[in-house]
Amino acid sequence: MRAKTVSIEDISASQIAQWNQWASPNGKLVSPYLRFEFAETVARSRTDVRVAIIEDGNQTVGFFPHHKAHGGIVRPVGAPMSDYQGVVAADPAAIPPQTLVRAAGGSALVYDNWHGAFGDQDFDSRVCAGSHIAAIGENGSAFLEERGTHHKDHFKKMARRQRAAERDLGPVRVTLGDPDGKAFAALSEWKQTQYRDTGKLNVFGIDWVQSVLADLRGREGEEFSGLTAALWFGDRLAAVEFGLVAGDVYHSWFPAYDPELSRYSPGLLLLHGLFEQAPERGIARVDLGHGGDHYKKYYSSYTVPLDQGRILAPGLAALGIRTWEIAEQAVERVPGKVGALPGRLRRRWAQVSAFQPQLAPRLASFAGSIAL
Repeated sequence: MRAKTVSIEDISASQIAQWNQWASPNGKLVSPYLRFEFAETVARSRTDVRVAIIEDGNQTVGFFPHHKAHGGIVRPVGAPMSDYQGVVAADPAAIPPQTLVRAAGGSALVYDNWHGAFGDQDFDSRVCAGSHIAAIGENGSAFLEERGTHHKDHFKKMARRQRAAERDLGPVRVTLGDPDGKAFAALSEWKQTQYRDTGKLNVFGIDWVQSVLADLRGREGEEFSGLTAALWFGDRLAAVEFGLVAGDVYHSWFPAYDPELSRYSPGLLLLHGLFEQAPERGIARVDLGHGGDHYKKYYSSYTVPLDQGRILAPGLAALGIRTWEIAEQAVERVPGKVGALPGRLRRRWAQVSAFQPQLAPRLASFAGSIAL
């Protein structure tokens, strides 16, 4: 088995068709992030997107979209912002992960949300989480009613909060689509405030991220696109969510709400309205992503396993990762915040490095995030 690496522009129409067919085994799309169009969209905003074409004999057996290795570290396309990552192939488990690392020109493959098996391989720091799927089918209201039979207290509470919002502020309604961009602008403002207040990296302040989101927003209404959903209490905007749509799947991506209205649970009320209207848009599954089990359990029909970790091959990047981890483990023995500091800095540096491949903006983003 071998692999050759090409630019996204070098993928032919027949290869795109094969790619998207593999992303939809038995005609059922796994996730919009695994479609060719997602990699293509990221490539329009970043110059380092590459595709490893994996071949066995004379046949193409898989595609691995990724970012060109920086400092020997390879990341799947869109990472860590992409909620599904992996090889798009008829049989991903048949492709040795070391083949992917070598094809991308690195010595470490770092992933956050890997979908699909790797086969019989040794792993480092392999963690499995589940992405929650709400299988709403053809009737969103019926789906909510069915979930309510399993979680009566939660749905009664949500009904009370909706009545309270209507009493205090006006009719509750959800809109899908944002032609004037005002709802997305509010989302961006709320998210950046949230990032600042929680000390997290301001993802919405990164140029290529904004470019990708703008591209997807411009496609709204197409078969593959972004979709902005908004919740209103009377004339007041209460919550906004931007997600990714393809096939019959909507993937929840960036949610935010007006913090002054938190007592009404606007984020969950927005989800309820989205579930009700989704079938009208041809959406039969809403992917809520991983994490947030405390509320997603009320809507989750099943989960899709996703892995987090890395694959190391001989090289300087792998050596650097192992050396830092040995030092980190030694310092962890120091009690208090000092012992936790190296791990916190490593995780923040890794996150910033993924979002900012160039050194100067990487250092600026890192310094700004640590100062918070």
